[in-house]
Amino acid sequence: QVQLVESGGGLVQAGGSLRLSCAVSGGIVSAYTVAWFRQAPGKEREFVAALAWTGVNTDYADSVKGRLTISRDNAKNTVYLQMNSLKPEDTAVYYCAARIRGVISSAPSYAYWGQGTQVTVSS
Repeated sequence: QVQLVESGGGLVQAGGSLRLSCAVSGGIVSAYTVAWFRQAPGKEREFVAALAWTGVNTDYADSVKGRLTISRDNAKNTVYLQMNSLKPEDTAVYYCAARIRGVISSAPSYAYWGQGTQVTVSS
């Protein structure tokens, strides 16, 4: 059973930076795609970024390209989301998710989810 635990959220001013972490445990990590999604109150959950645990295959939402970067540390079984040049519209609960293989941007295709971490960007 895969367990995902997010951390690193907080309050930041527009233009600032945060780094989110997703600790992955259980299962065979090397077989998974890990992704970040976000959800603001009253809005649908939306895709942010994803990567294959092994290899260089990554994907980003157009709204975050050039500002947010997904990466991993295999030894620590941890996925990161480096968030730079943050905007108020980035405010949301950010979730880490995992699925077996395949870099996909559709939330329903991910079987495993963390509890989320709040990111608030002030004007």
